[in-house]
Amino acid sequence: MSDETTPRPETHGDQGAAPLTPPPAPPAAAAPTPPPPFDRRPTSTSTHAGLAAAIVGLGAAMVLGVTGVALAITEARDDSSTIAMPGLVELQPGDDSQTQNASSLATDATAAQEEGLVYINTVVGYGDGGGAGTGMILTSNGTILTNHHVIEGATSIEVEVVSTGETFEADVVGHDDSADVAVLQLQGASDLTPVDLDRNEQVAVGDEIVAVGNANGDGGAASAAAGVVTDLDLTITARSATGSEELTGLIEVDADVVSGDSGGVLLDADGEVIGMTTAASQGQADIVGYAVPIDDAVRIVRQIVAGEASDTIHIGDSAFLGVQLDPQSQLPLVAGTLEDSAAAQARIPAGSTITAFDGTPVATADELSDLIAEHAPGDDVTVTWVDANGAEQTVTVTLGTGPVG
Repeated sequence: MSDETTPRPETHGDQGAAPLTPPPAPPAAAAPTPPPPFDRRPTSTSTHAGLAAAIVGLGAAMVLGVTGVALAITEARDDSSTIAMPGLVELQPGDDSQTQNASSLATDATAAQEEGLVYINTVVGYGDGGGAGTGMILTSNGTILTNHHVIEGATSIEVEVVSTGETFEADVVGHDDSADVAVLQLQGASDLTPVDLDRNEQVAVGDEIVAVGNANGDGGAASAAAGVVTDLDLTITARSATGSEELTGLIEVDADVVSGDSGGVLLDADGEVIGMTTAASQGQADIVGYAVPIDDAVRIVRQIVAGEASDTIHIGDSAFLGVQLDPQSQLPLVAGTLEDSAAAQARIPAGSTITAFDGTPVATADELSDLIAEHAPGDDVTVTWVDANGAEQTVTVTLGTGPVG
């Protein structure tokens, strides 16, 4: 975390921008066939020294019931040097969300605080793994803002509107993992009540806030954790097996936020949304929470809804080759293929090493993952591999739809 305490600028981004226009809902993808393997290698939590407390994503109390998935769910360690990428860590639930913080314990949210709030439940991988988090309604026909780490690795996403109990299947419109922002579109939704965004007032240290979310991912009444803004414009640097990420410009609060609150609303004293809860400290007696300012999140939402892909913004579903790579090898060494996937149809045998993807040479598993990520489901690409006997083969395949990258 940086030592910067400079307040956020007076101007709040796109104040004069037109209201969000939701994209049409894409056609529902066919349900994936279990079992487990897919393209990316399993990742693991890494460390970053020099922090006062562990900073963890609040994606939810996640359950992992299948091997070979590409999302590592690990226990957060009580280690003052540990920083974990959002979505890679499971926080230990407290007793009915009654963890300690400098202000007050979390209570049940009021009906007004739950307005526009949604719970997000995901299936992770191709087995019985899953997770739960929070999100907020931006448009009446179901454009949803949440954290990228809440849906990372998901093969299906179900969203519940907290105020009504209605449930919807959700499609991924796009995401920006560098800012931990994702946009979903609910299938068949209409006449929903969006959250009330506060985009006119500057957030200041000392402002009273309430963080509302799906504490511990257990559904039911939302939790409301009161506190105050304790710092502004903070940067958290995190590193995982897939590389380093920085979340910048964050709001720091002393609210009692816990696992499952990610993607939830940070409300000001008027009940308007000033931020999206994203992470919290661990290993201290007092909880410190972090939120993405709503201006920053909505700016990215507009780009995603407009279909403006970039180096950090991915639009739509993730392309999927369907190979399981050997995690013990730095090479793209095939350990198996997923049934009915492009790789299975191409008959890429276990023990083969992929050497090129769509004409571009690859030397590592990460390079292969990056090249697949540049494509969309339905793209025709060539895959070149050398089998265990040294014979080379190139086949054209049509990429499928995979877990959220």
